[in-house]
This record gives sequence, C-alpha cells and structure tokens, in this order.
Amino acid sequence: MEPVLFSTLVSSDGHQIGVATLNAPTSLNALSLDMVHALSQQLLRWQHDDSIACVLLDSAGDKAFCAGGDVRAMYQVQSQQPGKVCQAVVDFFEAEYRLDYQIHTYGKPIVVWGDGIVMGGGLGLMMGASHRIATERSRIAMPEVTIGLYPDVGGSYFLSRMHGKTGLFLGLTAYNLNAADAHYCGIANHFLASSEKQRLLQALSTVKWGRNNSLNQQKLHDLLDELAQSSSEHLGQSRLKANQAIIDKLMAGTLPEIVARMQQLNGDQSWLQQAQRTMLAGSPQSWSLAYAQCQLGAEMSLAECFQFELGLSVNCAAIGDFCEGVRALLVDKDKQPRWAFGAQTLPSAAQLQALLASPFFHHHPLARL
Repeated sequence: MEPVLFSTLVSSDGHQIGVATLNAPTSLNALSLDMVHALSQQLLRWQHDDSIACVLLDSAGDKAFCAGGDVRAMYQVQSQQPGKVCQAVVDFFEAEYRLDYQIHTYGKPIVVWGDGIVMGGGLGLMMGASHRIATERSRIAMPEVTIGLYPDVGGSYFLSRMHGKTGLFLGLTAYNLNAADAHYCGIANHFLASSEKQRLLQALSTVKWGRNNSLNQQKLHDLLDELAQSSSEHLGQSRLKANQAIIDKLMAGTLPEIVARMQQLNGDQSWLQQAQRTMLAGSPQSWSLAYAQCQLGAEMSLAECFQFELGLSVNCAAIGDFCEGVRALLVDKDKQPRWAFGAQTLPSAAQLQALLASPFFHHHPLARL
C-alpha cells in the first residue's frame, strides 16, 4: 500500500484541488520518512501546477489525522549508537522540518482536516496550513514530555506566541485540546462536524478559483465560515480560555518555581490533575527544553526555530532522554522510564547547555530554508 494517496478533484470552473491522504491507519498515520518524502515531492509538483488552486491534507481511518512521527524507527537506529549523533535521526528530522516549513510558506491555500488524534508531527503538518479544521472529535496535543523530547515541529515558534502562558502549559503537561481549545489558541481556525468531510469536498469543487493565491485564500476562508454556520455540530466552550488566569499563575516565574507549584497543586479539577500527573511523570530534561524554547522561540523567525529545533532534537536522541522515553512508553511499554537525572530532578546547567548546543559544526542541514 502507498503510504500517502494522491488524487485531484476537478472544480466547476476547471481548476483542481489536490488531495493528499495519509494512508497508515494502523499506526494512526504516524509519519515515516517515506511519507514525508512523498508529501514533500507532491506538494512541490502541485505548487508549480497552475491548474491546482488548493490542497487538502486528510487521512485514512477514522481515529487520527496523524498521531506523530515514527519515533520507534528513530529509537531502533539511535539505540545502536548511544551518545553519538546518528545520521538516520538527522535525516528524519531534517526532512520532517523541511516539509513543515514548506507547508508554512506554500502560498496556495492548504486545508488540513484535523479530525481525531492530531499530535506531535501531525500538529507540525496542521500548523503550517492556511486553513486548519478541527472537529468535535479532534484531540490535539504535544505529548513529547512523555518521551524525553520537547514540542518540536515548529513548537518553538507557535507555542511562544500563544495567549499568556498557554504555550508553556501545553508543552509541559501534554494537555489534550478539543476543538474549542484549539480555536482559542490559534491551532485551528475553522470548525466542522467530523461527518462533514464529503460535504467539504463537494463545496471545494464549487468554488470559482482564480490564479491569485490571496484571493483563493479568502474564498476558501469564506466558504469554510459558511459551512460552519450550517454545521450539525457546534464549537463549544474552551477550557483553556475559561482558565487562562489559573494557567498563567501556574506557569509564572522560573522553572524550579513552576515545578514546585505543580508538585504542590491540590484541586478537584480532573483536567488539572491529569496535566499535573503527566508533567510530573515526564522527563525533567523535557521540562527544561520546553521552558527554554518558549523563551528563545519568541525572538526567532520561523526558519530560525526549525534550525534551532533540528539540533535540539538530534541532541535529545544522542545524549538526552529520548531513547529511554520511547523505550518505556512505546517499545517495552513498562511505563517506568529511568530519566537521566532521576524523576522530577532538573538537569544541571551543563547538561542543558549540551542539549542546546548545535551538533552541526561545519554546515547546518537547514541552513537554506
């Protein structure tokens, strides 16, 4: 089976809509290197094809748009070379971040059908799209703290630009956003019912597209707003919005202050208890990196964020908690990670600097984004 399926819809005015469907439902459409390459190459072809006015990214199966990257594959190769920069890991992250950046800077409208699970690498695809649809079944998160990574795929850029301390909260706690939460913090900008994908496809084929990308973006925006108004589902209320003041208070100050506050947190709100449990069971190195990236990313361009993250991700695999986190959660599945510095113990300043230092001494693979 092809890992990504490509097709086109012909609109009533003769233009076409390119449709790319992630086709690995048994792995919740987790991104493999083959999928990344196939997507990138086809997007490039469509970008230079004047007959293609718009692109839709969706997925096979009804559980997930994309649950992340294929971290098991990276674990398999990196665990054979502990402590060393592994070229296969560099190759995967480089290709993934190039694809994400390609989507961010595409020009033509790209719609992502963000139904079901959208996590990690799936969120990287979604955030770059001009039109990001969440449904009542969307469950969106950056859960990297649980595997010794950090919110990558551009998280340094988009998390640092969210309301208040929301981005840091999402990075530290792997909080699961629903559609209303995603809309509130800018991850989604449109909403439809999960049952309405065919309705969307039909509507896309009725648009009178032109050659002007900006006008096409606006036509698509207006169409999606119109569809949402007659949708069978409604967006609902955002828990993040309702609790912004609580989140900002929890995430204020230095990282040791935040950790102490989360350790001492007492309350009867189940969503906060879940956030507390997930964070405190996660990698303390991941806490440090998520905290650092929210500070550093706010001052970086999008390209600089991806360049920064490539070095950081490669380091997490080579000298950080990534392999142990993946082993515990996804390989052995014992859920008993032995974090490098112990549970809930922050890494030393020297270890943090080692993780933040670029491993690329001669030429950065993403130097020419």
